[in-house]
Amino acid sequence: MKRWSVLIVIGLIVTVFMGACNRAPKTDNQKLRIGFVMKTLSNPFFIQMEEGAKEAAEKLGVELVVQAAEREIDVERQLQIIENLIETKVDALCITPSGSREVVSAIAKANAANIPVLIVDTKVDQKTADDMKVKFVTFIGSDNYQGGLLAGQHFAKKYKETTELVVLEGIPGHETHDSRRQGFLDGIKDAPQLKIVSSQPANTERDQGFNVFQNILQTHPDVKALFCTNDMMALGAIEAISAAGKDGQIAVIGFDAVNEAREAIKQGRMEGSVAQSPDEMGRVAVQCAVKFLNGETIPDTVPVKIELITK
Repeated sequence: MKRWSVLIVIGLIVTVFMGACNRAPKTDNQKLRIGFVMKTLSNPFFIQMEEGAKEAAEKLGVELVVQAAEREIDVERQLQIIENLIETKVDALCITPSGSREVVSAIAKANAANIPVLIVDTKVDQKTADDMKVKFVTFIGSDNYQGGLLAGQHFAKKYKETTELVVLEGIPGHETHDSRRQGFLDGIKDAPQLKIVSSQPANTERDQGFNVFQNILQTHPDVKALFCTNDMMALGAIEAISAAGKDGQIAVIGFDAVNEAREAIKQGRMEGSVAQSPDEMGRVAVQCAVKFLNGETIPDTVPVKIELITK
């Protein structure tokens, strides 16, 4: 009798241990539940990403929970959202990090909860990830450096004489915007005629793009070219250009190619924008999450095309 009691206890311990290590398979009437945490849903770029993700989720028959902070720079709020989704025991997490280093702590919590994480659009700081020994399934996104390079090369070809140039940088220390800026700088490094007279952050927001560039124009009225590391800043900047009575005098290249930016390009108010296909990112992220949950192998990086859109 004692022997059977011991065997039963051992069996219970093994069952609990296995349950902690492996997520229970879904039954036929249970949907996979995927959390998608974006930087914000006030930016058309992420609205398009959400649309692509929802389209994939509907086709695959999974439940999609999309959440985001109000402002792209609100890293703390994004971390809270991720932690809340971990508490609700989603089956997988897709994240567009607002902070490349800060998000690593949230990924560590997902790892501890045995929830796979997929990174979208903005890369995680690899050194921080290595130091904390966190794991994520894959990175899905465009080569932001290459996009900045395309913008820089375009200006290098466009201007053959000395030209004053400005850069609106986005969020300081943010991997995505740092890569775009560095790509742009490398794109113009063999064009000494292009003189950067100001390079300032405008935190990816339209109103700050307007205010920062309006102030720059007062100090540097002869600026002829502007590169912005996202379209929201670019759209704010072209409003500042119009307010200064300089329509058509300053070539502006943005990044993301949102619909309003595309329309501004058609109207000749913007020179161009680097297109990333955010809807494709959202769609592919959900597809990869489902494949991974079904036991398929996902490559470490899933690239999404990038190109410069002009009139």
